[in-house]
Amino acid sequence: MKANRIIRIMLLLAAVCSTEAILAQDKQNMFNPVHTAVTSLSIAPDARAGAMGDMGVATEADVNSQYWNPAKYPFNVARAGVGVSYTPWLRKLVNDINLANVSGFYRIGNYSAVHASLRYFSLGEVYLSDMEDMTIKPYELSIDAGYSRMLSETFSMAVNLRFILSDIKYDYSSESSAGKAFAADIALYRLGYFMVGNRECSLGWGINISNIGSKISYGGSDYSEFIPTNLRIGLNFTVPFNEYNKFSFGVDMNKLLVPTHPMQTGDEASEDYQERERRDYYDVSSIAGIFKSFGDAPGGFKEEMQEIQWSFGAEYTYNDRFMLRAGYHHEAENKGNRKYFTVGAGFHMSVFTVDASYVFSTAQSNPLDQTMRFSLAFDLDGMRDLFGKMRRR
Repeated sequence: MKANRIIRIMLLLAAVCSTEAILAQDKQNMFNPVHTAVTSLSIAPDARAGAMGDMGVATEADVNSQYWNPAKYPFNVARAGVGVSYTPWLRKLVNDINLANVSGFYRIGNYSAVHASLRYFSLGEVYLSDMEDMTIKPYELSIDAGYSRMLSETFSMAVNLRFILSDIKYDYSSESSAGKAFAADIALYRLGYFMVGNRECSLGWGINISNIGSKISYGGSDYSEFIPTNLRIGLNFTVPFNEYNKFSFGVDMNKLLVPTHPMQTGDEASEDYQERERRDYYDVSSIAGIFKSFGDAPGGFKEEMQEIQWSFGAEYTYNDRFMLRAGYHHEAENKGNRKYFTVGAGFHMSVFTVDASYVFSTAQSNPLDQTMRFSLAFDLDGMRDLFGKMRRR
């Protein structure tokens, strides 16, 4: 493996947000995606939401709500659960990048819950022949925990706290070190029921502002980078056809609350651009950057609207046992051009649930194409009942 493969891996990660940059040289001046560090925090971890176009802020609660909207946890039917998800990442380009995620929750009484997750993003092994034949294993890690509570029978709120570690350095001098950051999530969720004819339908909406926290810097660098602070708003509608069949569909709107990186104009000297870049981007605090992100796009209001990503998804459920899912994700061409369809299925038993999803890219040479996700969730109530029956026998 070549010594500069770590640089190639970093470029591959950036390609997730800018896959069409090298294919559209004639639109180079228009291409202006929002840049962040710790890109892995923006990757959907679970197969259920991944099968619905990466939509999940307002869907029915499950064990993986920690990523999408932790305020959903008090609405879980199960008392407690644990879920494991695995995603082989960018398989069209490399074969040793993957994302692993573990999440769990425990409901306290009928109105609150505690929850946590661990996310590990591995960039594989990298051999550096120009550094004493060193082999390194760059990775990104996040650990979070939170508390959620129902404020009424239909409305809940949640808070998460998160520690982030990004060890992707390839300069192992005495001045280099991994990047560290702390962040928090604030989430709201409402689930209401109403009658349509003789059917009891449900309508849920959710808001999750995630990764509100410090910027991250790597040892040896004079600049700190923004982490992917994100606003996600969504709706989800569920209608039962009869006792065994129900159908739900929804939409998520997603926007990074990070300033747009300044672009150098044609008549601007390099020194002037670097000074403006430092002043308008690197010296901006993370909180100021949230407010700045709503009005700093060079193209004005039109470009601000292009920074919004859309996810559309649908789920069919039979007898609460078998699920079929499909979705679509849309991102503006000059903001990354991640456009893809998703499909998936799930199977639920009293003890566990298995989900899988698959991505079909509609954008040429998209490295997300053919991405698969796998999730396995355990209902601890079901396991307790199962072991109880086994002991009685």
